[in-house]
Amino acid sequence: MVKFIHTGDVHIGMEFKKASFGIDFAKKRRNEIKETFYNIVKRAGDNKVHLLLISGDLFEDEYITIGDLKELNNQFSKIIDTKVIIIAGNHDPIIGNKSNYSLINWSNNVHIINTEIEKLVFEDIGVDIYGLSWNKKQIKDNLLNDIQIEDKNKINILLAHGDIYQQSNYLPIDKNNLIQKGFDYVALGHIHKSDFIEDNIAYCGSPEPLDFSESDKHGIIEGCISNSTLDISFVPFAKREFVIMHIDIDENMTVECIIDIIVNKLQNHEFHNLYRIILEGMKDKDIKLDINYIKNRLEEHVIYTEIIDKTTPNYDLDQLRKENANNVIGKFIEHMESDIEDDIYRQALYEGIEALLSEKVN
Repeated sequence: MVKFIHTGDVHIGMEFKKASFGIDFAKKRRNEIKETFYNIVKRAGDNKVHLLLISGDLFEDEYITIGDLKELNNQFSKIIDTKVIIIAGNHDPIIGNKSNYSLINWSNNVHIINTEIEKLVFEDIGVDIYGLSWNKKQIKDNLLNDIQIEDKNKINILLAHGDIYQQSNYLPIDKNNLIQKGFDYVALGHIHKSDFIEDNIAYCGSPEPLDFSESDKHGIIEGCISNSTLDISFVPFAKREFVIMHIDIDENMTVECIIDIIVNKLQNHEFHNLYRIILEGMKDKDIKLDINYIKNRLEEHVIYTEIIDKTTPNYDLDQLRKENANNVIGKFIEHMESDIEDDIYRQALYEGIEALLSEKVN
C-alpha cells in the first residue's frame, strides 16, 4: 500500500488586501498559513507517507520571496523519504524562465511537473503520476482530454488544477471524460472547498480558509492506495475557522440585550475562530446600533468579530407617508416602496428615511 497526503491551494504569501480584518491580523493569518503547511509536511514525515501531492497554488506568485522558497525547501528536505509532487496553478504559474520555482535548487525529493502533460515514474513504489503545471493566469481549454494511462499495472495518479464544475477560464475539466480514463486517484486543486467528486476524484480544498466565503471545514485528504483499493478521508487541519452567525433582532431589544444574545451564542464556539455576526430583523427605530461599541464588548469572548447590521427600524411607513405627503420624505417613501421586497432597496429606504428625518429634526 502507498500512503499519501493530498493538499493544495495553500497560497503562501497571501496579502489579504481585500480582507475585512486589519494589517496586524492579516500578517498573523499570513504566518499561520505557512505554519499550517509546515505542519502538513511534518505529518507526512512522521507518518512515513510515500507521496505528498500538492495540486497547485502552493504560493502567491506576486508576494512569495526567495526566503519563503528556501524555507519551503528546507521543510521538504526534512522528509527526504517522502516524494513531494508539485503542480503549479493559476496563482503560481511557471511562465518561461521567470518562474519563482526556478529561483532555488530544490531538494532531491521534490518533483515539479512541467507545463505540458508529464508522467513521473516511481518504480520503487509502483506509481506513475501524471499532471501538468499552469504556464499562464488563465487556461480556457481542457488540456486533460487526451491524456492516457500508459501502464495499468501501476498505481496511476493524476494531479490537476482546474474547474470540474463548469466551463470556466480556469482549466475546465470534463468529469465524465476524466472518470473514463481510469486513474486510481485524481488529486484536484483550484476549488478551496474539499469535495469528493467520486470516491477516487477529490478536491482537497485549502488547508486554511482565506475569508468568510470559506466558512466550511478546511484540511487535507490522506490515505492509502493500491491497484485494487483506495482508503482515503478528509482530515480537518486548519488553525481557525471563519464562522458566520445570524442573530434575529426584534423591536423590543436594547443594545445590551443584543450583546447578551451574541455572547450566549458565542459560548458554544471556539475563541480562536473568526466571526461575522449578521444582525437581522426589526429594531426599535429610536435605538442606534453602535457597531464599534458592540465589537469592543465582544473582544473578551472571541479573537475577531465583524458586525453587519441588516436590521430595519420599525417605522410605520403608511403613517410617515401621510404625515409627509407634500415633502421630500413622502415622495422618497413612495418612490422606494415599490421595490421594498428587494433587500438592497429596503435597506436603502430605511437608511434614507433616517437621514431625511434627521435633517428634518435639525
